[in-house]
Amino acid sequence: MTLIYQYPDLIPGRLIKRYKRFLADIELVTGEVITAHCPNTGPMTGICVTDSLVQVSKSNNPKRKLAYTWEMIQLGSTWVGTNTAMPNRVIKLALEQQLLPELVSKYNTIRSEVAYGKDNKSRIDFLLTGDSSQPAIYLEVKSVTLSQANLALFPDTVTTRGQKHLRELIDLVPETIAIMLYFINRSDCDTFAPSDTCDPKYGELLRLAVAQGVIVLPYRFEITPQGISCLGLADFLACEPMLSTS
Repeated sequence: MTLIYQYPDLIPGRLIKRYKRFLADIELVTGEVITAHCPNTGPMTGICVTDSLVQVSKSNNPKRKLAYTWEMIQLGSTWVGTNTAMPNRVIKLALEQQLLPELVSKYNTIRSEVAYGKDNKSRIDFLLTGDSSQPAIYLEVKSVTLSQANLALFPDTVTTRGQKHLRELIDLVPETIAIMLYFINRSDCDTFAPSDTCDPKYGELLRLAVAQGVIVLPYRFEITPQGISCLGLADFLACEPMLSTS
């Protein structure tokens, strides 16, 4: 399987604890205990499991306060991406290489972090444009790590920012093409749904967005210490199934 993104040499270790959101103490295979940057603002529900195997990258930039970055964690036999900056990097590479079948030939220009929305106070992850006969494509990316068996769920907590993004995408149609791309940051899920349990308002808005013409693309990715590859689209469920009580 072709890698879209190839990691530099990563260093294995085990998670001791995550704290203050952006810090994680990790014991490397050498026995050294380091504090790594945790580039993830969310609660990491279900994936921040103490003593699990992790992989970190190391920067040679002497100006960085923390040389190490926590990139992924292993849960069972599955690696789950923990660096929330990585999905946008991977999607940009995929767009540049025309690797996403639903978007092939619909654009020739890619712009990142473009101001839009009311008073231009928000920024869309990607603005894709083609010739004058084609509508612009506004593409927002969300990293998905929460799962229930083989079902990927977003969000893993209440997200007013995510709700705002959905409202703004709704406002863009039908004059443009608005896409919400969910980057499923683990390979063990083949279906996707909004997490009504974690944020019922988000689920309500996502269903409204679909009804209004916003396109939902839940892409599956395989994360390994070598790199990241795309597994195609997951099945999209309109809502989170109820857990069986039997």
